[in-house]
Amino acid sequence: MNNTGYLWQDRKRIFFGLPWTFTVYTLTDDRLIVKSGVFNTSEDEIRLYRILDVTLKRSFWERLFNLGTLHLCTADKSSPEIDVLHIKNPREVRTLLSDRVEEERASRYVGIREYMDEDETNNDVHG
Repeated sequence: MNNTGYLWQDRKRIFFGLPWTFTVYTLTDDRLIVKSGVFNTSEDEIRLYRILDVTLKRSFWERLFNLGTLHLCTADKSSPEIDVLHIKNPREVRTLLSDRVEEERASRYVGIREYMDEDETNNDVHG
């Protein structure tokens, strides 16, 4: 971790991979924070142990500039899906995020089965 208190931080990037946007992604030990806006701002926060799946998506132009988008499926009611759009070094960020998610789950003794619907759990046991 660096001396700023976060593990990773980047901006959403646009033309030629330049960070000319007002969306900032920050990864800390236990949460992912998405801040956006200039005049009207919003800040979305997801606890890492609530992240269920991380998918890397890369369009042709993203690959040209070593960018990618991480699509997160979560167990959070207010943000069931989050896209971390057009970030640099997406594979490294995905690995860092996935590792932190697993560490948070282990430290909180949280398993993936705790997020399944009761019907899914019953189908696994009886089906």
